[in-house]
Amino acid sequence: MAAKPAKPDDIVVFSILKASQCGECDTELAPGALLKKEGEIALCLSCADLGHLVFLPQGNAALTRRASKYTTLRAIVVRFSRSRKRYERQGILVEEPALERAESDCLADADAREQRRLRAAVRREEQDAAFVTEFTNSIQRRYPGCPAAEAAQIAGHACQKYSGRVGRSAAAKDFAPESTDLAVAAHVRHCHTPYDALLAQGWERQAARGAVWDAVQAVLENWS
Repeated sequence: MAAKPAKPDDIVVFSILKASQCGECDTELAPGALLKKEGEIALCLSCADLGHLVFLPQGNAALTRRASKYTTLRAIVVRFSRSRKRYERQGILVEEPALERAESDCLADADAREQRRLRAAVRREEQDAAFVTEFTNSIQRRYPGCPAAEAAQIAGHACQKYSGRVGRSAAAKDFAPESTDLAVAAHVRHCHTPYDALLAQGWERQAARGAVWDAVQAVLENWS
């Protein structure tokens, strides 16, 4: 993406591609050095009275914006692109205290964002824990004979994020009986019948479910 062009009233400093020489102090300027043009004369930053400024490269829009706001004197640094045949912005020169203040502000923002992220994560964990507890209670109300440890296991498994299991469905969030029944039946099928062993032997899923249907219903009736 091309950089924004300098405004007419901006001080422009050039990052040179070829070696040059300051027209006032005769200092040799190597490729990559910065100079300012005054008419036909190229000046090093010291002779241009810009030597006290520090370079802030492009890439951090917030830092650039704040440093530009705090600095009294600013210069735009450009460099000629041979491939694109145009000058492209490389960054800015600002007063060092302004840059330090801008960096401090950005760090404070980063700390604030991190604190907000942590608080949000804690809230999500608390909400998820509350949801699992309520779902556990829903299971125990509908299946009072279900051992408490198994009810908690069923709820925790069904409510895992992004699992696509019944416990995370919209109906489950309202603790609909259908969702509770599906979660409990799935647990019974896997933990109280040979269903998994049948699948391991190559049985089709529906055939394996049919084979363990009576065993699942017996456990559910016992828990109801």
